[in-house]
Amino acid sequence: MQPKRNTWQREAVRAALAEARGFVSAQQLHQELRESGSTIGLATVYRALGSLSETGEADSLQSPEGENLFRSCTMTGHHHHLICRSCGDTRELSAAVVEEWTRRVGAEHGFTEIEHVVDLFGLCERCRGKS
Repeated sequence: MQPKRNTWQREAVRAALAEARGFVSAQQLHQELRESGSTIGLATVYRALGSLSETGEADSLQSPEGENLFRSCTMTGHHHHLICRSCGDTRELSAAVVEEWTRRVGAEHGFTEIEHVVDLFGLCERCRGKS
């Protein structure tokens, strides 16, 4: 993969994503950038987020409602997420038991090169205390 060119737009998206708390949509990030005076377009935000996700600088997932969400990635390599449904607080997790289970299930069915996504949604301690 060729390295991506660092443009001011990509840097603006990277910086805004790093400041965001938890996962955010491209629309949310675009709105925050516009409110801070940026002239960046929504399509450019989508492209930059896709590029950051491809290079491992951002995590992406699909919310329970089906929306693509992004966050600045702090862990390198394959990992999973534990996400608060209320405030969006996110913990990155490595899960050896999940990795072993996927290899075993794939092998039992004659599959190799298994890929998977595991994102867990719940309520964090702080939000649970609010109810």
